[in-house]
Amino acid sequence: MPDSLTIRPAAADEMPLVLEFIHELAVHERLEHRMVATIADLTAALSGPRPFAEVVFACLDDAPVGFAVFFHSFSTLQGKPAIYLEDLYVRPHARGCGIGKHLLAWLARTALERGCARLEWVVLDWNAPSIAFYRSIGAIAHSEWTSMRVSGAALEELARG
Repeated sequence: MPDSLTIRPAAADEMPLVLEFIHELAVHERLEHRMVATIADLTAALSGPRPFAEVVFACLDDAPVGFAVFFHSFSTLQGKPAIYLEDLYVRPHARGCGIGKHLLAWLARTALERGCARLEWVVLDWNAPSIAFYRSIGAIAHSEWTSMRVSGAALEELARG
């Protein structure tokens, strides 16, 4: 791991850079066609008195080369908060030198410092390199759980009924 690697929170004026990272991730995940986030959306959601999520940048020589977006969830069975990692992305030129692992270790330390019971995330089932990496650090797939989602017209219909 490079000595010049640091992790720092994204500043409120860095929403254009956050959006740039999200776009790169969407392209990498083959989901660019579903990306609709704007700088205004990110500014509203990630800043102010009650941000819905947090963003940190992994920087080499002060230049952001990776990012993580995370927020708190809650485990009713454990009676404790958790950290849910929404996105983790390292730019291609910076991969292979431990930046992703460093970001996950930072998140693990943050989870423990905040009294969280766990750190969790999902990974696309076709992303074999990421799955192998996550398993190498001790992550366990929870195949007994099925991820569910309601959005768009279905969300609006559910809200009406």
